[in-house]
Amino acid sequence: MKVRKYKPEDIPAMLAIWNEVVEAGDAFPQEELLDEETGAKFFAEQSRTAVAEDEGEVLGLYILHPNNVGRCAHIANASYAVSATARGKHIGEALVFDSLRNAKALGFHILQFNAVVESNIHARHLYERIGFKQLGTIPRGFRMKNGRYANICPYIYEL
Repeated sequence: MKVRKYKPEDIPAMLAIWNEVVEAGDAFPQEELLDEETGAKFFAEQSRTAVAEDEGEVLGLYILHPNNVGRCAHIANASYAVSATARGKHIGEALVFDSLRNAKALGFHILQFNAVVESNIHARHLYERIGFKQLGTIPRGFRMKNGRYANICPYIYEL
């Protein structure tokens, strides 16, 4: 498996993976699915968009971009998505490590996650094992697809 910058021909697979996570409604704040047009624009606007590929198949992706503007633009934010059929193969770990390298190369000083859902145990364990620090808990900060509210946990990693 390798992680590389995405290519336009990857977009259909990327859309399927991204939309799968959005549709699940338990990890990403987005509610609207991406289509070919909105997805191509969205992925192109990021500071870095990369995919995890194995034997020509896109299994996951990440987006990396500034978390804020101006005096806070040195802090990056990232989102990761792995196909449900490929989970448990350490693809998320490869994506996170690649995003850390690229965030540093792009001049960011910190990678911050604003809203890791507290129940997303696999992601939280991965981030903590890598060295991310949890900043606290925001009670009821995420509205799940079923309408109930879940706590979110912000994390940072100093590059």
